Amino acid sequence: MIAEDDEKQAELIRRYLEREGHTVTLVRDGRATVESVRHRAPDLLLLDVMMPKVDGLDVLRILRAEEYGLPVLMLTARSTEDDLLLGLDLGADDYMTKPYSPRELMARVRTLLRRAGPTTPAAAPAPAEPLLAVGTLVIDPARHEITVDGVRIDCTPGEFRILVAMAAEPGRVFTRQRLLEELHGFARYIGDRTVDVHIMNLRKKIEPAPRRPVRLLTVFGVGYKLADPARKTDTTGKSGTTGPAR
Repeated sequence: MIAEDDEKQAELIRRYLEREGHTVTLVRDGRATVESVRHRAPDLLLLDVMMPKVDGLDVLRILRAEEYGLPVLMLTARSTEDDLLLGLDLGADDYMTKPYSPRELMARVRTLLRRAGPTTPAAAPAPAEPLLAVGTLVIDPARHEITVDGVRIDCTPGEFRILVAMAAEPGRVFTRQRLLEELHGFARYIGDRTVDVHIMNLRKKIEPAPRRPVRLLTVFGVGYKLADPARKTDTTGKSGTTGPAR
């Protein structure tokens, strides 16, 4: 689905997408976008920020509040860091500023669709994948489900990819650049804050106290790692059980 009020821009994107075999729905304003997603959620939403009736950021806020987990690629003429961070904070999976290369746009579309997988009810079931468990955090990659202490939590596709990568290697320190590669499928540097915002949002969802994380830990000057809160961690970052003082 392309949510874009600029008719020429929307038609250009539509032609590129249809050339790659996609079925495309065009919507011209934010209100129509929300209603169209409610009627039939697409596999991917390309969402312009500056739209009439309801702007793109409010559209994203509504869809995430209603727990639509579809991947969202935001398109905007705004290029400030604050705008980018706000979009990511609301749950966007990727963000492109105008003018952009159609070839790069298609590359990002392919990456988001490949990583999200089919979202329609009739889609073939995914092959069985082992559960990833780190303490009471359990991830079912095949079902795209995450539970913490037995309670299911909802994540955006981008947040899910980060958590799966880190849960597959608990204790490993992931640089921001490595996590950006997990997000976008290529090493195009967007900015450290992109990953920081995703980590901040994940902490709100999986940490007992987000300001004092025990799972998603910061390794200063390097990046982040996923730790098991049931294991003790000393000030050097080494995990293990504590014994009597000697």
